[in-house]
Amino acid sequence: MKFFALFIYRPVATILISLAITLCGVLGFRLLPVAPLPQVDFPVIMISASLPGASPETMASSVATPLERSLGRIAGVSEMTSTSSLGSTRIIMEFNFDRDINGAARDVQAAINAAQSLLPSGMPSRPTYRKANPSDAPIMILTLTSDTYSQGELYDFASTQLAQTIAQIDGVGDVDVGGSSLPAVRVDLNPQALFNQGVSLDAVRTAIDNANVRKPQGALEDHSSRWQVQTNDELKTAAEYQPLIVHYNNGAAVRLGDVAQISDSVQDVRNARDDQRKASHFADDPQAAGSQYHPDGRQHSRPPAGAAKTIPAAIDLQIAQDRSPTIRASLEEVEQTLVISVALVILVVFLFLRSRAGDADPGGGRSGLADWHLCGDVSLRFQPQQPVADGPDHRHRFRGRRCYRGAGEYLPSS
Repeated sequence: MKFFALFIYRPVATILISLAITLCGVLGFRLLPVAPLPQVDFPVIMISASLPGASPETMASSVATPLERSLGRIAGVSEMTSTSSLGSTRIIMEFNFDRDINGAARDVQAAINAAQSLLPSGMPSRPTYRKANPSDAPIMILTLTSDTYSQGELYDFASTQLAQTIAQIDGVGDVDVGGSSLPAVRVDLNPQALFNQGVSLDAVRTAIDNANVRKPQGALEDHSSRWQVQTNDELKTAAEYQPLIVHYNNGAAVRLGDVAQISDSVQDVRNARDDQRKASHFADDPQAAGSQYHPDGRQHSRPPAGAAKTIPAAIDLQIAQDRSPTIRASLEEVEQTLVISVALVILVVFLFLRSRAGDADPGGGRSGLADWHLCGDVSLRFQPQQPVADGPDHRHRFRGRRCYRGAGEYLPSS
């Protein structure tokens, strides 16, 4: 027991070490991780793909099936489920717990690239994937409302500008935009008018496709100058589609506006949100995997300052849901529990030893907070037992003995 004798015969050094350990405990308390669930990187990856207008059966056969066949070749997959709905498909992949999530993400990206040639050519974007976090419930939900902007314009602004600004905030893991979809021109054909004019659906489709060809228009030049034509045939508004010629009937041009009702709308009219008869949308920001909540939740108590600067005056940004009060209340309860636990340990040791000097070591039990910071919740199971093991040392010392070797065997007092 020479190791313990060093601390007994050198009280000044022992006091300094105790103060240092206590200081580490105070610092560890401020660095304790804050999250509703343990910070564990579960090997779960979610793949999303969209094809506007496609039925669930079409999404399952033409989008989900090629992706599943390619993703099924990845090693270490324990479970794979897919869900297809109108215009979208979602695939959730669960890997074995010994599989590295970063390596699995690289394999998923390679599988998506391999299946790209088998996917429909009309998809607006390639399938995307992200690592799923079981504790990624939205911390804050923001809503945008406007009396002048349409649903599609709000969604376009939120998805192309606001979402990127919010995603740059430290601790934000993902930004989901919902409540509408991207702007689009909607053409509602009149079957009776088509029959009267002798126009087929395929003729209308061909005319619309030919009017949206994205290709260079060439150049204009003379003997001394040359001008490149920058425009293309793409039509962007409903007014531009109205005079589009789709057929000729007895030499008379049949225009698209004669056989259809054309309007500026969105890609998916069934995905909408209405707030007091104003065009609106919502965006939520889940916590990043591996990140921590702010210690007092202030960073989520109001809309992000950087995001508010980019919003036009005609758009109103409001908070629809804020979990920061719950987070702050939980933190306060944890702090009170820790303080009460330390106080109870000191009180029990004081009543057991009947000496204030005996409380010096249990008071240093705050050093366990540093262990919690380094080891996570493992030390939570063992740290409360430390004062019980320290009790015999104080009891024997105040009986005139310096240290103990075992039951009934002590070092003599000097």
